[in-house]
Amino acid sequence: MDGGPASTASGQDGQDCDVCIVGGGINGAGIARELAGRGCKVVLCEKDDLAAHTSSSSTKLIHGGLRYLEYYEFSLVRKALAEREVLLKSAPHIMWPLRFVMPHDPSMRPVWMIRIGLFLYDHLARREVLPASRTVDLRAHPAGQPLKASFRKGFVYSDGWVDDARLVVLNAIDAAERGATILTRTRCVDARRHPDHWQIRLEGAGGQRHVLRARALVNAAGPWAAQFLGEAVHQKQPKTLRLVKGSHIVVPKLFEHDHAYIFQNPDKRIIFAIPYEGDFTLIGTTDVEHHGPVGEARIDASEIAYLCQQASRYFERPVTPAEVVWTYSGVRPLLDDESGDPAAVTRDYQLDLDSIEAPLLTVWGGKITTFRKLAEEAGDELAGPLGLDRGAWTRGASLPGGDLKAWIGRAQRPDTDFVRFVQALSLRHPDTPQPLLHRLARAYGARIEMLFAGEGLGPEVVPGLHEGELRYLHEHEWAGSADDVLWRRSKLGLHLGEAERAAVADWCAAHWPGGAAVSATQAMEQSWS
Repeated sequence: MDGGPASTASGQDGQDCDVCIVGGGINGAGIARELAGRGCKVVLCEKDDLAAHTSSSSTKLIHGGLRYLEYYEFSLVRKALAEREVLLKSAPHIMWPLRFVMPHDPSMRPVWMIRIGLFLYDHLARREVLPASRTVDLRAHPAGQPLKASFRKGFVYSDGWVDDARLVVLNAIDAAERGATILTRTRCVDARRHPDHWQIRLEGAGGQRHVLRARALVNAAGPWAAQFLGEAVHQKQPKTLRLVKGSHIVVPKLFEHDHAYIFQNPDKRIIFAIPYEGDFTLIGTTDVEHHGPVGEARIDASEIAYLCQQASRYFERPVTPAEVVWTYSGVRPLLDDESGDPAAVTRDYQLDLDSIEAPLLTVWGGKITTFRKLAEEAGDELAGPLGLDRGAWTRGASLPGGDLKAWIGRAQRPDTDFVRFVQALSLRHPDTPQPLLHRLARAYGARIEMLFAGEGLGPEVVPGLHEGELRYLHEHEWAGSADDVLWRRSKLGLHLGEAERAAVADWCAAHWPGGAAVSATQAMEQSWS
């Protein structure tokens, strides 16, 4: 069974599935994968595209959260640190180790505080892949070259990088290949609770409606979780979410080395400056209270000015708003702990299970690094009410494309394994340009042969993007529009001009009439016919 929109799963229209999950972000997709692997019949519905909102708008880090130690979030940091290497090993094509440089600013945190923090960061959880922190002389280290000469000492530590939107898609693919039905552009408009089931009404983008009976309902709607409970589930909202907007800017590449930076700001916040997509630097993030509609979060001029100003405190060449080539913003659904500072609000999660009648599990908060652990705990919470015999299983499992053994033999280290994988690919496909092969390897890992099968990559639609890849994305990854392809399944939109992006949109419109709306309808019809 493939992972595409037409994959089949649970019962017929009006008949049973075990669990309906609302929300196609990282938590919803992760829970769908976990439950499908435990033998559940799962339906996941997402009102937009997978990872269309918060889960594609992160700083794209697999990290423990060094700054959370300052707020005594030791449990969260330990949990996140323990997850870093589990995730790195599960998908070395979309995740890899990254070294961070913190230039020391004597006016900020003192040296002793930073060293204590880094000692805890190194030792709160076991490390096998990531090296320990160390102090460096920025006058001699390559990372010091782009910085102002006043920064002489720095601290280097390890975390990981992740393609966040692809991480969501890979979880959805794994869920689908284990029998789940993934419905994008499908909104849950009503959920009525009965003693032993939920009566759920789904509505597609084209107005198609379907009724689904589910033994349990999972609310993984992220920033919409409280709103969904009130409007669709007709329940009082037991918790208050604090919606905090995080915005990022992308500028042309500011440095040549492969390290990232973490900068301390006078307001006690931090920002990152990270190598991005080869030609760019990603700078973020802000923490701003968001009071408007969740889906309409956009960066404002003051946020752009803030990020440029704070980065310019460190870089020798100032960063200006005129250099910004792309921005994105996401709304973090944080549990309201009545903290006055948005940066201090906990990033931990909480699962609320209401099993007085048919079970309702609501996910509050969370961060991308801990999604797998959250999904595992969600599976454990539902195991009793649903009578599940199979236990947690994802800790040692690869995500789709992440098992490279057929190409390289025994796995060694995630970063070096990927290098060996690209070398093996180059031998098998010597006529494919190396930059294209490397990009495809990063995106699809061991699933890359699915792109070369049949008609192969086929004609080039725009430089670096072929019809074969577009077909694959539509048939196996729920892509239904140019934006799905250019900004979530890939970041090719950054590398293409306006005319080239328009050419991709024209191709999608011509070959995918109705786009993902039709795909979701087909999935429902095939699943419940």
